[in-house]
Amino acid sequence: MVSYGELAALANAIAGELIHQGLRQGDVVALFHDKSPPAYATMLACLRLGLIYTNLDPDSPWARLEKILHTCQPRLIVNSFAALPHQAALTQTGKPPVLDLHAWSHDPTGGAAALPDAAGVGGHQPAYIMFTSGSTGMPKGAAISHANLLWFIGWSHDRFAVTQDDVLTNANPMYFDNSVFDFYTALFAGATLVPLTAQQVREPRTLVTLVNQARCSIWFSVPSLLVYLLTTRALAAKDFPAMRAIIFGGEGFPKSRLKQLFDLFGARTALENVYGPTECTCICSAHRVGTADFDDMARLATLGSIAQNFSAHILPLDAADPTFGELFLTGPHVGLGYYNDPDRTAKAFIQNPANPRYPELGYRTGDLVERDENGKLHFKGRQDFQVKHMGYRIELEEIEAALNTLPTVTECAVIYHKLAEGLGEIVAFAALDDANATTEALLAQLAALLPAYMVPRKVNLMAGLPKNANGKIDRVSLQSALQERASR
Repeated sequence: MVSYGELAALANAIAGELIHQGLRQGDVVALFHDKSPPAYATMLACLRLGLIYTNLDPDSPWARLEKILHTCQPRLIVNSFAALPHQAALTQTGKPPVLDLHAWSHDPTGGAAALPDAAGVGGHQPAYIMFTSGSTGMPKGAAISHANLLWFIGWSHDRFAVTQDDVLTNANPMYFDNSVFDFYTALFAGATLVPLTAQQVREPRTLVTLVNQARCSIWFSVPSLLVYLLTTRALAAKDFPAMRAIIFGGEGFPKSRLKQLFDLFGARTALENVYGPTECTCICSAHRVGTADFDDMARLATLGSIAQNFSAHILPLDAADPTFGELFLTGPHVGLGYYNDPDRTAKAFIQNPANPRYPELGYRTGDLVERDENGKLHFKGRQDFQVKHMGYRIELEEIEAALNTLPTVTECAVIYHKLAEGLGEIVAFAALDDANATTEALLAQLAALLPAYMVPRKVNLMAGLPKNANGKIDRVSLQSALQERASR
């Protein structure tokens, strides 16, 4: 157990070390975060000094990490794991220096006096960069400001009535957007945070036992994790004895599984469906699930009410139907744009088309929504090839870009095949110029380029991919072929 006082002292000591390393306000720190006290303290040290942190996935292939490091250009890499991930690549000449928290020693009573005044850090400055999948094969780094973060914290405390008596889970990886809720909501309420390692999360009965023993009162995860616990029968009505809110978001929750969860806990625990893009500070809407949500078992739960200080606009695809179109968000939760990426920022962060009177930048989510007669929003799909899979937002084009780098691939396409109960799988199609190549070899090569959640479940080898009238790859035809095969 670590107190907030002890965490603050550790953060001040690490801040002193970061200054000693020559870092100054506006520099980027890349962090391999193992959910240990020094790793959390490093995040706070960065905020204290006006440094910008970004949490890295230690299991991500080097090829992808290298793109992230190229974009954010960190002055320092901080490693909190016992061994440095990708050590050989990161210790090459020309790479940023590495601060190993396991080898670092400090005086727990020193360091704070030498720190600059925190008042010199403005609300407009970036607090962190959260990298997400990019359609060109280059991950996008959403930059979120100190002010964005403070607005979000205020809303999360108000919406979920968080107090110092609460105990929050931290099952989400720190390089994943949902972790912003876990850490900062707990921190600013003085609540208890229970870090759960990746290995513990992978073991359903271990995970449930730990949550029970810690008497966690607020849970937040992607629906996939809850579905996994239900499918493996790791959850029973006696579990989560102190839980007052089970929050889930990042993808649609299959209705039959949601009903199963509701039947287990709905009488004593609030089930909250939340929505929010990474570019808008984690969450921007919430809906408490009730019995009426199960009147229609085919429709996903509504996205609910938009957070205060947010504005949700619909950019209609058809002027005759203003209730359906792309969701466009404005307000102080909307982030700064994509770090070191002005072109993609200009396309996604635009002036509100409905407001010609004064500057009002907002974010084009790419999500298609429908507003019902009660003003609630319902997710209807994506305008592009972006999908939500296992809670992660994935650009299918990034997977295609990785496939196209393989020397034997002449053309390819990646499809998201929807399965029963709202689940799905990533399926690739490829034409090769090597008759001896195998799908197993292709998947192994992709695993070296992409994180595990982006590697296709299968690769279908074809002599050539079908084309439409414009000469482009006919993805509709490929999707239809998958559906026909599944129906047999």
